[in-house]
Amino acid sequence: MKHGLPNIFTALRLLTLLLACAAAPVHADDYGDVGQLLRNGKLVEAMAKADAYLAAKPRDPQMRFLRGVVQRNAGQQAEAISTFIQLTEDYPELPEPYNNLAVLYAGQGQLDKARAALEMAIRANPDYATAHENLGDVYARLANRAYAKSLQLDSTNTALPPKQALIREVLSIGSKK
Repeated sequence: MKHGLPNIFTALRLLTLLLACAAAPVHADDYGDVGQLLRNGKLVEAMAKADAYLAAKPRDPQMRFLRGVVQRNAGQQAEAISTFIQLTEDYPELPEPYNNLAVLYAGQGQLDKARAALEMAIRANPDYATAHENLGDVYARLANRAYAKSLQLDSTNTALPPKQALIREVLSIGSKK
């Protein structure tokens, strides 16, 4: 009898460990499933899967981020912006939500907001190369705007058209990626 009790406890500990190990890949599979649905353009299914996951774990930053990407890809810009803003408020140390927020703002022509979001991404991770590149693109677009405004105010300034042409070339290279 004495021997049986430790075996029951050992079996329970082993069962608990097995259940914990079995549960861990489920989360990875959920992320992978949503990502795969997203890559395949199955946005309704990806959103449903993300929403089902978030119903049980509403604060999960990775799934919330994926949900924001699905929203963006589905053309739900306002919802995606809201998702990424909430992520930056809840997890200010994560640079990716700031970067995605900046991309959305830039797409709407809100370059000052895009610049501010990218600066926050770089503060969160100074080695985040994508944010640095995107910030360069935003600065180029801001420069183009400034040159256009200057040319509007002084159409005789012959230095501006070559500068605008150069900026347009830089921006067209960025859009061909």
